[in-house]
Amino acid sequence: MGFFDFMTEDIAIDLGTANTLIIHNGKVVVDSPSIVARDRVSGRIIATGTEANLMQGKTHENIKTIRPLKDGVIADFQASEEMIKEFVKKIPAFRKKFFPPSLRMVICIPSGITEVEKRAVQDSARHMNAKEIYLIYEPMAAAIGVGIDIMEPKGNMIIDIGGGTTEIAVVALAGIVCDQSVKVAGDLFTNDIMYYMRTQHNLYVGERTAEKVKINIGSATEDLDNPPEDMLVQGRDLLSGKPKQVQISHREIAKALDKSILRIEDAVMETLSKTPPELAADIYNTGIYLAGGGSMLRGLDKRLSRKTDLPVYIAEDPLRAVVRGTGIALKELDKYKNVLMK
Repeated sequence: MGFFDFMTEDIAIDLGTANTLIIHNGKVVVDSPSIVARDRVSGRIIATGTEANLMQGKTHENIKTIRPLKDGVIADFQASEEMIKEFVKKIPAFRKKFFPPSLRMVICIPSGITEVEKRAVQDSARHMNAKEIYLIYEPMAAAIGVGIDIMEPKGNMIIDIGGGTTEIAVVALAGIVCDQSVKVAGDLFTNDIMYYMRTQHNLYVGERTAEKVKINIGSATEDLDNPPEDMLVQGRDLLSGKPKQVQISHREIAKALDKSILRIEDAVMETLSKTPPELAADIYNTGIYLAGGGSMLRGLDKRLSRKTDLPVYIAEDPLRAVVRGTGIALKELDKYKNVLMK
């Protein structure tokens, strides 16, 4: 215990392509879209998170909205750093402090990340007054967050469908035995919906509208037990250039997303085929766990279950499973020492 340890604060960060979540003192204190708005003339960041998200697709030439993370890794270094700084400032307990506290951080990263990308995350954290930085792989954090005891000599399969990547991993004895990271996730689903609206309805819709469609009526199969009601979607008619509105059903969205979901299914099957037989036997008994925002797609668990012939369970509050796991790892650093990379 150093003299300045009382000035050190612990935070856990889930730096996601779509949303950034921060845990402090066991509570989620920041849950914001990973987006910033920058003034092109002065280069200043004028809004972050929800505020910047509202500007998306509605800006004039002097304002640019940037999503600093692409496919789960930092694409725009400067913007991501400023975004994290702003989010850390928003933590209620830090506002009262006279000096910015030095931080001990646990940050989660995709399992398919390169050394260069890893360093970018560490540098970002270091610039923010971080004294100790630990990294944890997303599927590992998701497994802890779902409530799996990862220390046991027992195989568990976890699928984390985020904004930029889908992470599939088999974990046992506090390690990842085999994993697969595919760049098919929430963002691609949104693009699929935009493409479908353009080609099938001649309707040009923005990213935010497509996102809304995905949340309200998005589904992975056409045969749902309790299907959502049809939705009215507004956009620009590609033929006349006039604003128009069309009505679409969940069946159409299931068709639009079919190819992307097939790719996730293939990746799951490939991971299962690489799993050692003893762990495969465990997975047969325990089933597959789904986490991340993408797992909330209606009927996805049913579809994966049909494909793999295994039971598929969705984590409670799947959006926060990863950050919950990161928070638990931060709280019990000694216990999860082998899982964390310093």
